[in-house]
Amino acid sequence: MTRFQLRRAMIAGVAMIAVAGVSAPASAQFFGGIVYDPTSYAQNVLTAARSLQQINNQIQSLQNEASSLINQARNLASLPFSSLQQLQGQSQQTRQLLSQAQRIAYDVQQIDQAFTARYRGADLNASDQTLIANAKERWETSVGGFEDALKVQAGVVGNLDGAQTAMANIVGASQSATGAMQVAQAGNQLLALQSQQIADLTALLAAQGRAQTLEAARDAATEAQGREQFRRFMTRSGN
Repeated sequence: MTRFQLRRAMIAGVAMIAVAGVSAPASAQFFGGIVYDPTSYAQNVLTAARSLQQINNQIQSLQNEASSLINQARNLASLPFSSLQQLQGQSQQTRQLLSQAQRIAYDVQQIDQAFTARYRGADLNASDQTLIANAKERWETSVGGFEDALKVQAGVVGNLDGAQTAMANIVGASQSATGAMQVAQAGNQLLALQSQQIADLTALLAAQGRAQTLEAARDAATEAQGREQFRRFMTRSGN
């Protein structure tokens, strides 16, 4: 018999006793010098039954409150795993590779100065040695750009293993989550992982775009310099 069924049986028994007491004669009876009042006895039994029911209700209320507190504690518990430090380390490595860009870095002022000096047409007053030196500088810058792009590619590929490990750990932690906060934190870490991968992809596209742009600029400058050198050759030949 369950606790609930036992409780109902006790209450029913008390009620039967109370009814029996009420149906008995209302007058007091004497038993061995003790006065027995069935009406008073029935009232006392009913009062005790009501008190017992109130106590049971209070116990049930306390149990419900305890369960609620336990659920709240679970919902407020933090996820025991965090991949933030690992993801930040991978992002820092990618930023370091970008900051190591050779010759022309990712700086607007530096780019403007370099293009003014070596890319925007051939200086008609520059010497042949200066033209050759500028051409060499542009070639070395283009080679450096492609090298930088390869380094960033290697760094992004190297981050894939770490990203896979982080994803496995996050998913494992989310599957064993016991509360709303842990579920939310697991979701936030998955978003952080996705953001880190998008940042790597952005860095890779930036490095590749930089290398291709430098090469295209070198081709344009080489064409302009070739025209100037041809003009000088024809001028000297005409003399």
